[in-house]
Order: sequence, then C-alpha cells, then structure tokens
Amino acid sequence: MVVATYSNAGIDGVSDRLHRWIRARHNHPTNLRPRPVSLNVWEAVYMNHDLGKLSELADVAAEVGVERMVLDDGWFGARRDDHAGLGDWVISKDVWPNGLNPLIEKIKSKGMEFGLWFEGEMINPDSDLYREHPDWILHASGRTPIESRFQHVLDLTHEGAYQHVLGQVDAILCEYEIAYIKWDHNRVLTDAEHLGRAAVRNQTLAIYRLFDELKSRHPGLEIESCASGGGRIDLGMIEHADRFWTSDSNDALDRQQIQRYTTIAIPPEMLGTHIGPTHSHSTGRTASLAFRATTALFGHAGIEWDITETTAEERSQLRAWTDFYKANRALLHSGRVIRVDPSSADAHVHGVVAQDGSRALFAYVQLTQSAHNLPETMRFAGLDSNANYFIKLIKPFGDYNAVQKRDPSWVDGVNVSGAYLCNVGLRTPILKPEQAVLIEVSRA
Repeated sequence: MVVATYSNAGIDGVSDRLHRWIRARHNHPTNLRPRPVSLNVWEAVYMNHDLGKLSELADVAAEVGVERMVLDDGWFGARRDDHAGLGDWVISKDVWPNGLNPLIEKIKSKGMEFGLWFEGEMINPDSDLYREHPDWILHASGRTPIESRFQHVLDLTHEGAYQHVLGQVDAILCEYEIAYIKWDHNRVLTDAEHLGRAAVRNQTLAIYRLFDELKSRHPGLEIESCASGGGRIDLGMIEHADRFWTSDSNDALDRQQIQRYTTIAIPPEMLGTHIGPTHSHSTGRTASLAFRATTALFGHAGIEWDITETTAEERSQLRAWTDFYKANRALLHSGRVIRVDPSSADAHVHGVVAQDGSRALFAYVQLTQSAHNLPETMRFAGLDSNANYFIKLIKPFGDYNAVQKRDPSWVDGVNVSGAYLCNVGLRTPILKPEQAVLIEVSRA
C-alpha cells in the first residue's frame, strides 16, 4: 500500500491530511474512548518486581490521577535480567508465587486498569523454548545468527512458533484482567530467512495476524507497538496497534525533537509521551518537572518514574498535570498539529488548534542557551487571520525558569487579532535552557 497526499499549506497541511485520514478509521483509538493516563513501571523498578513496592506505586499513581498501570519486563520465566527468559511467557513463581492477581486487584481497587509487557517475537538461548526448539529462530541456512542483546528473533513464519506465542499470550490474557499490552521488539532482524527465502515481509504479516487474533479473542484489548522505542512506527502497523512508544529516550529535550517530527505522519494520540525521572537514565541530563510535563502533554500522556520518591509538591504538580491533560485531551487528540518555523535554532514553537479554530494550546520551548539573551519574536500559525483571540500564558503545573523575572506585558491576557499573531507575533519571556511555557488561545 502506498499513501500519498498533497497540500498547499506546507508540511503542517500534509500532516493534517494524514491525521484526518488516520482518525477517520473506525478502529482509531479516540473513536472508542479517551486516551487514559498511563504509569509504566519500567523506570521505577526495572526488573526488581516486588508486590509491596508496586502496591505503593499504585497508591501514589491513583493519588496523582493515573488511569492505567503497566507492569513491564521481568514477570515471566527465568527473566531476572536480560540474559534469559524470552520465549517462556508463563508467570514466574519465584517472583509472583500467587500469580499477578494480588497486584491486579490492588490496581483495580484504586480505579485503574492493568497492562502487561511482552516481547513475543524474541527468544533468549537461555530459555525453555530455545532448548526445546532451537530451530525456531530466524536464521540463514547452515549457521546460527549472531546474538543481539542476548537474544534471537523467533521465526513467526513457522506455524509452530506462531502458535506457541499465540497460545501462551492468550492464556495470560484469559487468566487475568488485562486491558492493554505493550509489545516490544528490542533488536534488529538479521539473517531473516525461512527455508532459504527472505522472511522479513512474512514475519511482519505474522505479527499483524497475531495482533488481530489477540484482539479478536479479547475485545477491547489495546496493543502498544514498541521497537526499542519508535523503530516500528509506520502506516501499516496503525491498522493493528493502538499506540506507539515514540522513543526509549524519555529525556524531555530529546523528546521535543522526536515528537515534533514523528507527529508529521502519526497523530499525537497514538504516540506514548511520558514524564520520565528528573535524571534521565538514557542521557544523564536532569530536567525540571514543569519542562518534562509540558513535553509529555502533547501526546498520549503518561508517567515512567518512581513516583513513590516524589515530594508532596511534585505530587501536587503531577495531579495538576493529569487534571489539565484530561480536561484538554479532546483538543490535543483531535486538533490540527502546528509546527511554527523557528526564528532561531535554540527555540521552537508548536501547538494544537481545534478543527473549528475556537481554541488552541501552544508551547514555546527554549531548547538550548539563547545566543543573545534577548526576547524572541514568537509568531503563531494555524489561526484565523480574520478572527480576534484572547491569548494568555498559563502555568497549570509549575513555573518556568527565566533569565529575567519580568514577563512580557501580554502574559496575563490580551485580545489580539489572528493576523497580528501570525504575521507580527509576540515577544517571548527570556527562558533558560530546557524550559517551556504554555500559551492558551481562544476565539474572542
């Protein structure tokens, strides 16, 4: 299938046409329900699963407004680290002697859904499945492929391998009340051959078939496609998955650029955007909660952080953020995504404008140190030049860090024409690096 479109309104026009086409599908997730706030526990506990710790996480998650809690890698087989266990999709009695129900019941008692992680296309040599069926891996004839991340790719074009994965995943979904699965894929396909012929296309079709079969057997199940983050975001997978994990980097500075360009093709409600820890494990950078929260707002929002270690003030900020997201997700997940051409390389402007033009949310983001520490001119786009707007700067979940504390005169609210906003613009606060401000726009 080839998808082509045209617009005389530049990249944003092309992006809007793609988004409208994707959103018009009957199975588009926002046509079924609002996108719930998620907490994925990976960067909170990694593989160190403990019912007490996870129950504490559930308590805090409910307190700050989370609607879905997801148990990530480490719950199955011999999976105590990344050397073993892939391929054996059965509950580890060493970690979960009473199964997952005690955790699920805790999560449900707090008013949240439960989600679970799989990496069903992968297999560790140290697994029961590999010891029984070493021939079920993708491999070129006559040789064993090189391992990557201590794992091989399971050949799902082999019917026995396919039925094994389907059967074990289905059994988990039958036993437990699971609303969502995160389906990971953490290595590239190499030596991708089946019976002497290239197998990548048929491997891809097999995972489409698997997702469709799981959804058929479990109506309402949502599936997130993850491939070391965004390695398998495409217009084929949108027919079978409900969400994409945009990147394994949760660093808000990285995410600003990643999300800006990924949303050209994929609407933001299909892209997982989480508040990560203060200290990013992928880059080593630290970022304020306000910057991380503003970055994560513009997608399918969630948290991936040990929030049991947060302060009372941080929990209050998180609650304000989830409340704001819930109040505005209808706009964020249906409007036109706008990317304003930056006036300098160290900052950019992006936002979402309602389809009827009545409301908009924009973010002005200072990525790196300004070259001159003077106010920038922030021009807008996507607004009706013949309309008048009320525009103000809002701080729903924390203040920003500025070089000068005196804000521009418009920040408390001003009426101004769309033509002025788009052609002349407004002066910005002078922000320090990795800071962002939210601007609310409504038709006057």
